[in-house]
Amino acid sequence: MSFKIQKGKALDSLNLTPLIDVVFLLLIFFLVATQFSQDDQQLPIKLPSAQSAVPMTIEPEELVVHIAQDSTMMVRGQGVDIATLEGILRQALADNPVQQTVVLRGDKRVEFQTIVSLVDLCNRLKIPSYRFTTASEASASNSLPEESTPSSEVPE
Repeated sequence: MSFKIQKGKALDSLNLTPLIDVVFLLLIFFLVATQFSQDDQQLPIKLPSAQSAVPMTIEPEELVVHIAQDSTMMVRGQGVDIATLEGILRQALADNPVQQTVVLRGDKRVEFQTIVSLVDLCNRLKIPSYRFTTASEASASNSLPEESTPSSEVPE
């Protein structure tokens, strides 16, 4: 006894031509992309070296300038004058021309001209961002000084 198997209509309507086109396009894309990556490696080039080579930009670091009541300034634990500070700021700006931030942290009893001189120096050197640190009212009334947080940013 023989049985007759009926075919479904789903296989008649399934068209594989677009799927095959997409597979061939992907194959061509990957072949071309592989060729481009090999072209970069074709020439046996030895890159030159330099003793003073540094990366394009150094990891950004906030430069904190501490100003005491008698207008003495400290940067990175060393006492500096305005001329030395200008050199330090120039070097920091050369290392990070876009992201360099300077934090001015001064005593509230410091002479105002010192602060104005530092702001003027930052503006002349075109420091992208400099900030002042202040203490909150609650911590200002305490006898022990607390670490203050940057509260305002002055744009260029």
